[in-house]
Parts: sequence; C-alpha cells; structure tokens
Amino acid sequence: MRISELANATGVEIETIRYYEKQGLIAEPERQANGYRSYANEHLERLAFIRHCRALDMPLAEVRALLMFIDKPVADCAEVNQLIDAQLGRVRARLKSMRALEKQLGQLRKHCTYIDAGQACGILQELVAAAHGEACACHAKV
Repeated sequence: MRISELANATGVEIETIRYYEKQGLIAEPERQANGYRSYANEHLERLAFIRHCRALDMPLAEVRALLMFIDKPVADCAEVNQLIDAQLGRVRARLKSMRALEKQLGQLRKHCTYIDAGQACGILQELVAAAHGEACACHAKV
C-alpha cells in the first residue's frame, strides 16, 4: 500500500509516518519500480501499535523501548511493567495538577457572579492584580 493508504488506515499523518521512519520506529518500506514506497501489513500493525501508545500519551522514547521488547522479547516483562508504571505516575501527577487548576479557576470564577462592564469584572480585576504581583483568588497565599 502507498503512504496515503497507510495514513488513512491508521489515522496517522503522512509527515508523522515519515518522521517515524527517520527515527527508526518503523522499517523503511520497499520501493516499487516507479520509486513509490510500498508499505506492508507489518508497517500497518507497527504504526497502529505506535499510535495506540501515543494515544496513551506515552513519550516516543518509551514507545521505542516497547518496540524493542516486541522485536527482541526477553524472558520476563518487568521492564515493560516499569515503563507502564512510570507513565501511570505521570498521568496521576497531571490529574493532581489538573484538579488544582480546576480549584483555582473555580475560586477565580466566584469573583464574577453577574454580567457587568468589563472594568468592574471581578475576574478581570483579580487577573490584573495577579499581573501586578498581588495575591489573587486563584493563587491565594497559604
């Protein structure tokens, strides 16, 4: 199949496929007589694997490590477990950060309970105060 067909089949942009080739994440395809790349089912499967890992927000370095485990299986999968545990830790840290952000925005939102002129907007006043280095509702000093 051609690169456009591979892109359509996997939902991965053509430029990204080429990048993955350059990075060695997928093998360079054979060339047809006319010079076009000819991708095989193995490319499709590998690209789908990469896409799935990226959908789990895994860094390319970890995707590369997982691909190495697929290419050269080892006796046990302890390192695979460690990679997933590390990713899970990063996700949990981001969730904690996002909950804190949600709380900050909620505090900020409480400063404008009705529609008013822009200069009287409690949210804008809080944001301007923060820009001047003053404490604001969303970053109250503890």
